[in-house]
Amino acid sequence: MSHSHSLQRIRIWDLPTRSFHIFLALCVAGLVASGEIGLMQLHFWLGYVVFALVLFRLVWGFVGGHWSRFIHFVPTPAKLFAHIQALRAKQAPLSIGHNPLGALSVLGLLGLLLLQVFSGMMSDDEISNTGPWSALVPANWVELATEYHSDIGKVLLILLIILHVGTVLYYKRIKHEDLITPMITGDKVFTTEVHASRDTRTSRLFALGVFAGCAYLVYRLVNIA
Repeated sequence: MSHSHSLQRIRIWDLPTRSFHIFLALCVAGLVASGEIGLMQLHFWLGYVVFALVLFRLVWGFVGGHWSRFIHFVPTPAKLFAHIQALRAKQAPLSIGHNPLGALSVLGLLGLLLLQVFSGMMSDDEISNTGPWSALVPANWVELATEYHSDIGKVLLILLIILHVGTVLYYKRIKHEDLITPMITGDKVFTTEVHASRDTRTSRLFALGVFAGCAYLVYRLVNIA
């Protein structure tokens, strides 16, 4: 006798995580565009929003939905090595949340964004645009931060974003695993029991409060002088 498994739609990505992802993508695109065409006031404001978003994601990585928490997707070295070996053998299992390499990409992106924000806060183009921290740090820090922000960090960030998008498209076209739809709807379909992420009205209001706290912290840091 054969037993069929019923399909179950499980909430993996809570609304705060999905909203973070969408707003971050829009803000980073706006940052690149505004920096290139010289809309510096907009560039600064978008940078502050990205700062608040990244701080929110760091906090949400400890108190958010099950699969948004770092403890449930950041790999140990052993898990990372096992995943790479499985990829080489073409036996990598489908991941519920981020796979180990995807998790490293998330951490790398958050780290580079923080570096880009911090360097921008200390930058001074010696024309008309100065970051809010440029008067608070030594001149050699300002020089290094300005060079990193405009010449190094921007390039590294764009390269990582291209890698991130390319990987998502590779999974969809080659491995036939859709990573885009779940990040929009929040749900994935499974044939086995999977732990669902909490995504209630209360948790969403809590996330809004967390983001408001992060935005206020950014406001204070920007106006620290």
